[in-house]
Amino acid sequence: MLTAFARAFKTPDLRKKLLFTLGVIVLFRLGSHIPVPGVDYKNVQTCVDEAQANQGLFGLVNMFSGGALQQITIFALTIMPYITASIILQLLTVVIPRLEALKKEGQAGQAKITQYTRYLTMGLAILQSTGLVATARSGSLFSGCSVGNDIIPNQSVFTTITMVMTMTAGTALIMWLGELVTDRGIGNGMSILMFVSIAAGFPSGLWQIKQSGEIMGGWLNFALVIACGLVMVGLVVFVEQAQRRIPVQYAKRMIGRRSYGGTSTYIPLKVNQAGVIPVIFASSLLYIPALIVQFSNSNADWAIWIKNNFVKGDHPVYMVTYFLLIVFFAFFYVAISFNPEEVADNMKKYGGFIPGIRAGRPTAEYLSYVLNRITWPGSLYLGLIALVPTVALVTLKANQNFPFGGTSILIIVGVGLETVKQIESQLQQRHYEGFLR
Repeated sequence: MLTAFARAFKTPDLRKKLLFTLGVIVLFRLGSHIPVPGVDYKNVQTCVDEAQANQGLFGLVNMFSGGALQQITIFALTIMPYITASIILQLLTVVIPRLEALKKEGQAGQAKITQYTRYLTMGLAILQSTGLVATARSGSLFSGCSVGNDIIPNQSVFTTITMVMTMTAGTALIMWLGELVTDRGIGNGMSILMFVSIAAGFPSGLWQIKQSGEIMGGWLNFALVIACGLVMVGLVVFVEQAQRRIPVQYAKRMIGRRSYGGTSTYIPLKVNQAGVIPVIFASSLLYIPALIVQFSNSNADWAIWIKNNFVKGDHPVYMVTYFLLIVFFAFFYVAISFNPEEVADNMKKYGGFIPGIRAGRPTAEYLSYVLNRITWPGSLYLGLIALVPTVALVTLKANQNFPFGGTSILIIVGVGLETVKQIESQLQQRHYEGFLR
């Protein structure tokens, strides 16, 4: 593997791509530490040191930002608006015929959808930055902090507009950097930046777990978390690579004196077809009750029940609801992202068939049957992985910054595997051995 790394840097084209990607990563991390104009950085640091950030509401976004959300930097929103916009456009493609037609137009249609995604990203960035500034001004971003209400000393309209414009411009810059990495670097640019943001929070999270162990010694807690993380990484790699390969045979056709077709291939159906999106959907949906209670300031019975069951995340009601939502969204996303009837029609159009299954509707029914059966273990796996940090918090009585969370592990392993595959493919084109050989 070390030899493969050395050969990757010895190859001129690959070396340029790797160095360009590393340069963008350094620039991205530098921007994650530049505070937004109008923020009292000393007060922000005081609240962060007191560890009073409301992780129940902002933990997911703060994890994706590598801690930039708590610091209220120019890259505080990171790529969350882009992720949200991409998911919305993907869902709307199934509902709006115009978007579905663009998707089928190939590269030109995909370029148009990408343009719509950029516009929607800018709109979401304005909304999210406005919400973040309003939350910071009210003191809700650092609940319980002694100087939480003094993070933004000057609360004039001009200062607010400046902060919103700065964070929106930061989101646009991140989106541009991600597209540059995709074009000139290695791997998917947005995924690489997400990978870097999550990995940046691992060292501090591990050290805080070492310092906050109450049941057992700090170093023993640290060792247990490392062991748990390695087991989770192995499990995620095993499941993410698992797939059901449905064989497809194409009939041989004679055109003139030449024969075409007659080849055998397969349809790869992954066990975890939905990826990390069900976890993001479920987490976002469970934030809504806590947000309603926070901004309503109500002392009614329903508000007290939500505070007790849905804010901290360690209540059995929260865990069960979280698990069931992940399972539901896994089936929902697979249903809208994979259309068995469309796949069956395309196979029939080009003379393909599954051995033992008639072309047309029987093929669609068979694909739907197989997809439902493999989605069950995939959805249960996602639910169990997502609950690991919550169970760890209750068992080890650690802090809220548990580094090996289900979402973070899924993203890091998925992006890491995809990036290594791309580097390996380019090495093999030059007759070199890959990383995994």
